[in-house]
Amino acid sequence: MLNLLGDGSAHDCDGSTRRDFLTVGALSALGFSLADMAAASEAGAVKKGHEDKACILIFNLGAPSGQDCFDPKPDAPKEIRGPFQAVPTKGDFLLSEILPEHAKLADRFSMVRSCYHTAPAVHDTGLQMMQTGRLFTGGVNSPHAGSVLSYLRGRKTDLPASVILPERMGAVGGNLPNGQDAGFLGRGHDPFILNADPSQPDFKVPDLLPPKSLGDARLERRRKLRSIVEGHAAAFEASDQARLMDSNFESAYRLITSPQARGAFDLNQEPDSVRDRYGRNRFGASLLLARRLIEAGVRFVTVNTFLTVFNEITWDIHGTNPFTSIEGMRDVVAPMYDQAYSALMTDLIDRGMLDDTLVCNLAEFGRTPRVNPAGGRDHWPQCWTMYFAGGGVQGGRAVGASDEIGAYPAERPTTPADIVGTIFHSLGLDLEQHLPGPAGRPFPLVDFGTKPLYELFA
Repeated sequence: MLNLLGDGSAHDCDGSTRRDFLTVGALSALGFSLADMAAASEAGAVKKGHEDKACILIFNLGAPSGQDCFDPKPDAPKEIRGPFQAVPTKGDFLLSEILPEHAKLADRFSMVRSCYHTAPAVHDTGLQMMQTGRLFTGGVNSPHAGSVLSYLRGRKTDLPASVILPERMGAVGGNLPNGQDAGFLGRGHDPFILNADPSQPDFKVPDLLPPKSLGDARLERRRKLRSIVEGHAAAFEASDQARLMDSNFESAYRLITSPQARGAFDLNQEPDSVRDRYGRNRFGASLLLARRLIEAGVRFVTVNTFLTVFNEITWDIHGTNPFTSIEGMRDVVAPMYDQAYSALMTDLIDRGMLDDTLVCNLAEFGRTPRVNPAGGRDHWPQCWTMYFAGGGVQGGRAVGASDEIGAYPAERPTTPADIVGTIFHSLGLDLEQHLPGPAGRPFPLVDFGTKPLYELFA
């Protein structure tokens, strides 16, 4: 975490005290490299002229089965349609019976049933593309959508611009970037990672409170570090980067001492009835915390439904250990997910927040049309479903369609880049603008040929 406990002296540019002071661990949303500072400075010039909307990105790590959840095929053979019945909804589409609360709210969200990609059918590739719009190629690590928003608009309050709950994704079987960092934008725009389970009775956010051993006077002394630097590194102090370093330190100081930040993360301020409505589990508490953070001024919150696909009941329903069975999805995953999502949607509607808050439910790929011999379904990036609510999205409709068994897009094929472009469109970003890419080269916000789903907003 951010270390504010140096010895009160400053050495040369590589001295231990300065490094000690600028150490950033879990508080990665406030990294302090000079490249990050330059990027942050440039970002300040592009804040004007955009709508002030926010996003909650629910990432369904492990990938739900369309046939069993969001795109049922009631007329297909049993080995295709699976064990669950399709039910009518308040929207113009059917859903699975294992998502009854979704069915009641289907007039408030819209489905995209024709997503696909052509990269390998492994979790890493889908995770990257769905959160950055691009695959990790040529050593170029593209930034998470929340990091892009952080760069282009900065923070609104003492809270970070982008937050990931409850933790960054862990092991999924590969060793490639998972799309949950700022990539070439630099660590200064990494999302703030909670690194805690908000459903636990003793839940605290370690990086938001100074250590108990740090008194107010000592913290104030560290706040005046710039005067120390002035005395020992005058040449550095004359640079634009140094002035921005001081600004970034002030941001870090505000975060860890801000009553507003502490209050936003304090779920004890919510009535028991609200916490029960979301569910007393990690995912439910994370969605409730996401609502509180958006309400307090965070621009982008990513909620990982799960942290790994191994030895945990998740959407990854291969049917054999260490993965999940269809029954595990039915009995554990779907009820938890259905309850928490409906609570979030109802809360946003009741609080008048949904119009300005995009809620998108994404996944890295779909599942095989046919049930496998173990009674599960395997990876299938050729076609799957995602859905959107709020942020200008018109509810109750299905955009695109899969074929009769859910194997391939039949209408409006949609790529991960199109999905990320849709998020940027909802947030009011100009898709023609550029970011400072590797080696300082201009890097397009979205690739040529990206087709945001404007149909969702018409």
